[in-house]
Amino acid sequence: MEKVILAYSGGLDTSVILKWLQEEKNLEVITYTADLGQGDISEDLEEKAKHLGANKVIVEDLTEEFISQYVFPMFRCNTIFEGEYLLGTAIARPLIAKKLVEIGKLEGTNIICHGATGKGNDQIRFEIGAHALNKNIKVIAPWREWDMVSRTDLMSYCKTHQIPMPASKAEEPPFSMDENLLHISYEGGVLEDLKNSPPEEMWLNTKSLEKASETSEEVSIEFSEGDPVAINNKKLPPAEIFRTLNTIGSKHGIGRIDIVESRVTGMKSRGCYETPGGTILLKTRRAMESLCLSGKEIKAKDNLIPEYAALIYEGLWWSNKRLEIQDKVNSISKKVSGKVSVKLYKGNIISVSKESLNSLYDENKVSFEEQGGFSNEDMQSHIEKNILDFDN
Repeated sequence: MEKVILAYSGGLDTSVILKWLQEEKNLEVITYTADLGQGDISEDLEEKAKHLGANKVIVEDLTEEFISQYVFPMFRCNTIFEGEYLLGTAIARPLIAKKLVEIGKLEGTNIICHGATGKGNDQIRFEIGAHALNKNIKVIAPWREWDMVSRTDLMSYCKTHQIPMPASKAEEPPFSMDENLLHISYEGGVLEDLKNSPPEEMWLNTKSLEKASETSEEVSIEFSEGDPVAINNKKLPPAEIFRTLNTIGSKHGIGRIDIVESRVTGMKSRGCYETPGGTILLKTRRAMESLCLSGKEIKAKDNLIPEYAALIYEGLWWSNKRLEIQDKVNSISKKVSGKVSVKLYKGNIISVSKESLNSLYDENKVSFEEQGGFSNEDMQSHIEKNILDFDN
């Protein structure tokens, strides 16, 4: 029998797919579960997969690799999609695709399978990413093949094929969720009607402004060559940086957004996101850049953001263009070192102080009280030059 590597969560969809691959495709199934800090991998996941016929079950903790090799590089560009979205789902997909391809190679197969649905972005990200790493890869996308179209159909399949599912599965939230250490996303179901406000009980990782802490909190973040390395003077590994910032941000109601975004295929979709730690990091990192980078460098890097964000959103992390932009961003980021302090309160992130050995700020030069090396003649010369450029 040929083997297939299945991206497996243990939920309803991938449990059905696991059985379907055996019944309909006559394949030996190896499941792969990536722990990206989502916190919902069940203790009996291996037992459950084996019970459903998996030949081998692989669960791998990728939290440090995810943050250090994917999230941090993305944040060096202050990457934000369509002015709002911090790409929490999109940035996780190239890593999972890479692991599926690697496991396939180790297990002697070019066949992988994912459970991404037919209209979403993830099938594009998984498949383009996998093909970029192995041009001979074969991808099975059940939601584009089978005739099941709803949750009811999946539950019926479970009943027919004696797939045991927890009773709670029939009572899951009326929307789709994706979680990792960077964020939680919610879409579909009751959220598809734009007149519906997200139910308050939906938000799992941030307090509402009404329930957020009544006491402000000051936090300092230290950066080294563009990446955060310490919180409140305590050095922490990459994943712990995010765990800490998520905890702090959640308490203060930071990081909720409710947006309409443009999917890769062009259709508009509503997404609700919680990214408390990432929102704090973006704000503090920009504050650090304001001190360490020249105006020209900031403009040059900001001009890269839309294209860089689109490449990640569209599943092109492994493209030459993304790597080219990354090299430019990494080079500029080498100057971004120092410490930023912010005050958090009721969804706000307020700058308190910033310092850096690479600071370009000259208090004497900029002061209104001192001439400081920038004369009236300097200003006159600057204005005249720009008038000439304008006339030309």
